[in-house]
Amino acid sequence: MRGESGSAPVKSANIRVGPAGWSYADWVGYAYPSRKPKGFHEATYLAEFFDTIEINTSFYNPIQPDHARLWVERVSANRNFVFTAKMWQKFTHDPSPSGEDEKQVRAGFDVLREEGKLGAVLLQFPFSFHRTSETTRYLDGMLKRFADYPLVVEVRHATWNVPEVFELLRERGVGFCNIDQPVIGRSIEPSAQVTAPVGYVRLHGRRYDTWFNDEATVPSFERYNYLYSEEELRPWAARAADIADAARDVFVITNNHYQAKGVVNALQLISMLTESKVKVPEPLRIQYAELEKIASEEPKEPRLF
Repeated sequence: MRGESGSAPVKSANIRVGPAGWSYADWVGYAYPSRKPKGFHEATYLAEFFDTIEINTSFYNPIQPDHARLWVERVSANRNFVFTAKMWQKFTHDPSPSGEDEKQVRAGFDVLREEGKLGAVLLQFPFSFHRTSETTRYLDGMLKRFADYPLVVEVRHATWNVPEVFELLRERGVGFCNIDQPVIGRSIEPSAQVTAPVGYVRLHGRRYDTWFNDEATVPSFERYNYLYSEEELRPWAARAADIADAARDVFVITNNHYQAKGVVNALQLISMLTESKVKVPEPLRIQYAELEKIASEEPKEPRLF
């Protein structure tokens, strides 16, 4: 992580903070300029501000190798940049994957790994994935199946919050994903667990009213339409620093993506962790006044206030 003007960070040098995904239409005019210049690519642009992005599209379909090569090229100006990527949902939400499915998944991941740009592969399981003897066996099978990758497991149900699960992850050298989510019923609560050389944090927002809402009248983006306050972020900055004391590499991913709110919070976390001001996308600082006090550069256009 880089401090203001490229200076060395005050602490937590092994932490990379960044958003989940980059291809969102509602980020235009927020994270991205309304009029994109010729040759504009979202990943290239974000790599000016962040040292990681979690690849989101890999959850819906395997990464095409040629896309992976292009993305590596797009972020090449930032030598400290490393992607993380979500595992295809066939392996986590519809557990009936075939050998051909595995081959497709590996094709894209392997390109990123060969280029030294694959920091972690996230196995994100849904809230409905409760711990039973059957699901534990399935999870362990997945960890063995993809043991050659730097794996991280995200589970959301509190039945997984037991010592034997953390011990299993340690035995397999697999990271545990510490998450912030609306704590409803048996939702797993915030933590700072470290079970492998890779530490991981994901912030989903705290929209209690929409988290489990499947009504057709509620837009899907409302689940992630949440802006953390500084007071809500500070405990997570402290947890990330604690995780960094025990892990080699730490990734903090903001998944509260609607209207680039996750980009705002990622920048704030970097500022907290480095104890410095940070470079801020110009469109974003216009939309979110709270970024002014952490912006390292003067606004490009004079403000009327």
